[in-house]
Amino acid sequence: MSSIQQLPTHNISFTTFKLNGFHDLGEWRPILFFPYLLIFLLSTTSNSILIFLLISQKALHSPMFVLIGLMAVVDLCWPVIFVPNMLLSFLFNWNGISLLGCLIQMFCLHCVGTFQSTLLLWMALDRFFAICRPLYYHKYMQMPNFLKFIIVPVIRNVILITTMVSLAGKLQFCITNVIDHCFCEHMALVQLACGDISINNLIGLLTAFLIPTGDFVFITVSYIIIFSSVIKSGKAHLKAINTCVTHVLVITSSLVFTLMAFLSYRIRNSFSPNSRIFISTMYVLFSSCFNPIIYGIRTKEIREHFLKFVNHVKTVPQ
Repeated sequence: MSSIQQLPTHNISFTTFKLNGFHDLGEWRPILFFPYLLIFLLSTTSNSILIFLLISQKALHSPMFVLIGLMAVVDLCWPVIFVPNMLLSFLFNWNGISLLGCLIQMFCLHCVGTFQSTLLLWMALDRFFAICRPLYYHKYMQMPNFLKFIIVPVIRNVILITTMVSLAGKLQFCITNVIDHCFCEHMALVQLACGDISINNLIGLLTAFLIPTGDFVFITVSYIIIFSSVIKSGKAHLKAINTCVTHVLVITSSLVFTLMAFLSYRIRNSFSPNSRIFISTMYVLFSSCFNPIIYGIRTKEIREHFLKFVNHVKTVPQ
């Protein structure tokens, strides 16, 4: 008997679901295993190397590199939440998930994603103090003082994500148990409910705009102040501005994919279901793959230590 069920009655609420992303591809769907596996391996390898370098090299233990290391940990863990299950689904059609499992996956995905956004805000604060308040940098970047600046965004993230997931868990799912996605995206699940979902849609939009968009506003203000300070000081902070440009590249790419993934389910658009799923997966995988590469190429200290590590490996006797 097929696990796909469509029972248009309000007396039943499904507690198991089928993740059916890219089902329109039919017999071509298993081919997706290979590109997504390569992307996953690239993400895992590049972030693992970056974390190893940052831990093993004492010269890279300053606050800025600690934040880059935390970003690498986020980028390493984020795909692990859903990519292995997605790959098994492509190959063996193993795509069942319980409601509780779906809500846990949703919570983990959004918590890790919002932590990435908050990390980018912390990086902006780090650059602000390093360039605009250099005499107070070590004072403010000491962990007890620094936590004062970041505790509010973290509390905001937890409250909004918990509220969003809790409200989704209270819905009755009586239309179908097929989620047209490769993981438990909030609106992909909520759209299966048979009751009013306006409050869920509102909370989802508030989460999208108060976390990534809200952080982006504060980040933008910080970098406007930073760039103004650099322009006034001439070439004194040229090295620091190069680091800022690296952060801006990461921030811009992350925000673009985040908003596209959130809004593709919440506003009327011409995206096909496969396009929405692809955008949602790239929202996670793009940053996880390319953040360590961007930091590795554009950050001189990381690049130099990586080249030293490669040369050391080459000279080790076989």
